[in-house]
Amino acid sequence: MSKEQPKPVSPTTETEATPDEAEAEEAADRGAVTGAETVVEAMENAGVEYLFGVQGGAIMPVYDALYDSEMTHITMAHEQGAAHAADAYGIVTGEPGVCMATSGPGATNLVTGLADSNMDSDPVVALTGQVPTDFVGSDAFQETDTIGVTRPITKENTFASSPDEVGTDVSEAFALAAEGRQGPTLVDLPKDVTKGETERRPGAPKTPKTYDPPERADPGAVRDAADVLANAERPVILAGGGVIKADASSELREFAMEHEIPVITTMPAIGAFPEDHELSLEWAGMHGTGYANMAITNCDAMFAVGTRFDDRLTGGIETFAPDADIIHADIDPAEISKNVEADYALLGDAAHVISQVHEAMPTAPDCEAWRDTCQQWKQEYPMDYSAPEDEPVKPQFVVEAYDEATDDDTVVTTGVGQHQMWACQYWTFTQPRTWVSSHGLGTMGYGLPSAIGARLGADDDQTVVCFDGDGSFLMTLQELSVAVREDMDITVVVLNNAAVGMVRQWQDAFFEKRRMASEYPWVPEFDTLAEAFGAKGFRVDTYEELPDVVEASLEYDGPSVVDVHIDPEENVYPMVPSGGDNGLFALSEDQL
Repeated sequence: MSKEQPKPVSPTTETEATPDEAEAEEAADRGAVTGAETVVEAMENAGVEYLFGVQGGAIMPVYDALYDSEMTHITMAHEQGAAHAADAYGIVTGEPGVCMATSGPGATNLVTGLADSNMDSDPVVALTGQVPTDFVGSDAFQETDTIGVTRPITKENTFASSPDEVGTDVSEAFALAAEGRQGPTLVDLPKDVTKGETERRPGAPKTPKTYDPPERADPGAVRDAADVLANAERPVILAGGGVIKADASSELREFAMEHEIPVITTMPAIGAFPEDHELSLEWAGMHGTGYANMAITNCDAMFAVGTRFDDRLTGGIETFAPDADIIHADIDPAEISKNVEADYALLGDAAHVISQVHEAMPTAPDCEAWRDTCQQWKQEYPMDYSAPEDEPVKPQFVVEAYDEATDDDTVVTTGVGQHQMWACQYWTFTQPRTWVSSHGLGTMGYGLPSAIGARLGADDDQTVVCFDGDGSFLMTLQELSVAVREDMDITVVVLNNAAVGMVRQWQDAFFEKRRMASEYPWVPEFDTLAEAFGAKGFRVDTYEELPDVVEASLEYDGPSVVDVHIDPEENVYPMVPSGGDNGLFALSEDQL
């Protein structure tokens, strides 16, 4: 969007200069700079350390301005990889990740990653080159209506129309990506704007005055919600991804533990509450634990925080928590009663709202019998599997082996498919920002580039493990060249079943086993391919080989790829059929 330039104050006017005018006068004393230089300055003001992108013609002035910057640019193999890396960086750090691309195909190659971050409310700032303003609309070389294409999949996008305003546009994009309900923002940068000169300099990131997301919920609504929870016999807390986005995990843990209320998470909230705690029922939904889904189905009060109640969580809306009073806390009013009708709406930041409800609780609920019932469900529907030594390696065993060999703060990234489900089912997460995956959009190929972003966002002493599937890994494996070039210590574990496993599972269950275009009998030897890239390659075919390979792959100081040939017929359970009743989850195909 374009913005009007402020009207200058006449030299004869005695009115005191505004802060913006004073800043402009100070900048004028420093001399003119290019629009591209103000873009770089805006990023530096935002505290950016890493950028992920691919160079190109229309974005070249910005890259040239980066030449002397202390920020580190990571050249990715493909723009989609840049978007996923920026997304993961934002998840791990809580600060917006940055991706850059040129006009036309460069910008459109970001679209999948931006749609992904938009669905999952991840903070990302995208900067795209654009043809000169005079050429816009003329079908010029590498021209695309980037604003029109990305408007539905960004929190905000802006067409930079002036060298005087472009730095402020970028600063505002950072503020909007990070504040309120987080999400991706984009600034489209015409080449004449970035090459043009200006004496105006951007300040620190600042949202528009009209942007005012709620912080604290209405006190009356909070009291009513607290009374419902205090008097419930079968209460649960449903923590959504908004808990992690708001850095509210400590508030969640303190509240749940003091009042001894069982906690369920959604997939994006994995790690918000320690899964090894007795109050944890882990995560719910289509492939969530049986005990979490039973608790949802039978609870009489649900305190849902920062969740959009997507269909993979709820199954059929009419059977989701049918007897519960729903207390829905969210920073985005559009989510309240969008999918699940809220009986009590609490608009505000997750950390503040949890604290408000905590303070308003007149007493802890008397629900010892309910907690006992939840523990009984854990015993009745355990997350277990069989692993006969004379059969192919089970993927669950592989996940557990890496979990046992690594520290609790290990960051796990994944692609999308069966391997993703096994990773979050059989890894015990105890800390927030250690689970990095694609949820709402379900983007195959997310795993490897997200591991690159996570590696740069994580602490140096944190381990980064990526679980991928053969189908998902094939989509973005070119990014292995980046991990090798940058000498990144990441371990990629490919759970190789020579198929797009989740599609194959659905075909077997719902399409009379007609496996059309889901089997991959031609997949390459990923360990050999890794060596060709310059990474370390390993292969596992038997249980006996696994312990040594786990140790060696984690000890290797650099990128390694472990090609694990798993049981090709292994499926993901529990499973709630699409639109089904969460309480009627299947534990095998014959129960679907």
